[in-house]
Amino acid sequence: MEVYHHLVHIAHEIIAEAFSAQVITPGVTTATDVVWWMREKIKELKLDTWFQPSVSIQRAPSSSYQGLVIHQGDLLHCDIGITYLRLNSDTQEHAYVLRPGEIDAPEGLKKALAVGNRLQDILIAEFQAGRTGNEVLRLALQKAKAEGIEASIYSHPLGFHGHAAGPTIGLWDHQEGVPGPGDYPLYLDTCYSIELNVQVPMPEWGGKKVRIALEQDAVFTGEGVTFLDGRQTSFHLIR
Repeated sequence: MEVYHHLVHIAHEIIAEAFSAQVITPGVTTATDVVWWMREKIKELKLDTWFQPSVSIQRAPSSSYQGLVIHQGDLLHCDIGITYLRLNSDTQEHAYVLRPGEIDAPEGLKKALAVGNRLQDILIAEFQAGRTGNEVLRLALQKAKAEGIEASIYSHPLGFHGHAAGPTIGLWDHQEGVPGPGDYPLYLDTCYSIELNVQVPMPEWGGKKVRIALEQDAVFTGEGVTFLDGRQTSFHLIR
């Protein structure tokens, strides 16, 4: 687990640098620029990727900006997976590009991220040895619905493969369960990518729903589920 923690920590450090003023100049840098900066950084560290990183943009409907150039007021999302000593990571996080005069993300975005964190808590609380992936999915979605959370869960085992052997816990297009892969039981001392999203209306954007897609790697032991290097609870801020 020490090696796995180190791997996930490296992934977090790459994201933190990518989502900073060291890499992004609002009005100039594109999402594609950030993707290729990540690839170059990974190669510089003599690591590998098991899929092409991605960076996407959400913005207010009132924004006049379009396309892939990153602007102030944008909400950014990335998905990155790196390989080290045959182990694989899989991480998704968000950043916000501050507008002039702002020192933090809008309250609506912060509340949306908190809802995403709540869904993570709901999901990992349902992990029990012997339960199937489909059972975990069903119980977590039931609880999320009871709390008024618009949720989608698509988590998976992680290890020597990015999508490793073990129980699938939902797919983005199969929230009712996944026959076959979702019927496998959970075992202790296994690793998972806790991958999910929530959609939350944002008052500052005229009620438009923002999609908070989170993915953090974790280990399941007799003590429960522990994130290997923590999780995102606040936005990366780009000035």
